[in-house]
Amino acid sequence: MGHDQEVEETPPATPTTTASAARKDQEEETWNHQKQTLILELSEKLITGDLQAKIEAARDIRKVVRKSSVKTRSKFAAAGVIQPLVFMLLSPNLDAREASLLALLNLAVRNERNKVNIVTAGAVPPLVELLKLQNSGLRELATAAILTLSAAAPNKPTIAASGAAPLLVQILSLGSVQGRVDAVTALHNLSTCKENSTPILDAKAVSPLINLLKECKKYSKFAEKATALLEILSKSEEGRVAICDSDGGILTLVETVEDGSLISTQHAVGALLSLCQSCREKYRELILKEGAIPGLLRLTVEGTSIAQERARTLLDLLRDSPQEKKLASSVLEKIVYDIATRVDGADKAAETAKRLLEDMVQRSMELSMNRIQHRAASCTPAKVPSA
Repeated sequence: MGHDQEVEETPPATPTTTASAARKDQEEETWNHQKQTLILELSEKLITGDLQAKIEAARDIRKVVRKSSVKTRSKFAAAGVIQPLVFMLLSPNLDAREASLLALLNLAVRNERNKVNIVTAGAVPPLVELLKLQNSGLRELATAAILTLSAAAPNKPTIAASGAAPLLVQILSLGSVQGRVDAVTALHNLSTCKENSTPILDAKAVSPLINLLKECKKYSKFAEKATALLEILSKSEEGRVAICDSDGGILTLVETVEDGSLISTQHAVGALLSLCQSCREKYRELILKEGAIPGLLRLTVEGTSIAQERARTLLDLLRDSPQEKKLASSVLEKIVYDIATRVDGADKAAETAKRLLEDMVQRSMELSMNRIQHRAASCTPAKVPSA
């Protein structure tokens, strides 16, 4: 016979624990009632009050929402605060605009339904007008609001058609660091809108994007978005010319291929490939001059499948004899694989071949770096930009 299994019994609730739980439930119920009362009071003040009362209500809504849950944001929306806040964006009073903008921004955060309802209530046209202001504070708050609202897929067609994109491009050059980050992210959100009948960006965006890419870490999320936009721009002749004409444009893309994340390298090599495919005679030497080969070789081994294919295609275009490109590529691969088979056997040939290719890439990069350093040492630049 087996032993009886011992069952751990839950200790009976004592009067003290029962009273404590009841008190906690009562406190929570009281707090929820107070919050609901506050929501109704603020919504009433916002809807029926004079201008100063509306401003105070909008500020209080922002304060409450900032420290509250998504559920509280939804309760404010249900109380009818979104439409009057949108109307305040049209006020000639700058304090009213700022207060309503901050309230709407906080209501939209982490709440997709509120994002959609804010755009449906007509917020986009006044936000576009705020982007035109000389007031940098309001302009960048409007940028943050468009970024937040454009994260919701249903809002993208409306915002893309509103004329916001050219104004966001201006922020890329004129804004603060945070403003420029928000503008790039908003433009990236809009670029993924499948309903766009015309491109949201033109060649004017290239130079500020190149400058921002120069300054940021190439493996950052920001670099991924900037290179995605540059790849889109490289699809047009105007965009390609602007990349070529921008100070350090091609070099910056080459550096991103070398140092970027998997995503940014994929976009950067895509942009370089667009250049070379559009006119090999024009862009081949310009890309080679910036030392692109080592990074491209490494990308054929370490990149995403898309990046690897793009890197191989671009390497073929960069060769002296494009007619022999496929033969040369296949011969190189066969030689490396044959060597790997002899060294470690057929079972480990693929792994060994990859390691041999990586060694070749490393050596090629070292030789390329030596040539670049030698070339730099033999030149006397007229101006060295400060770090």
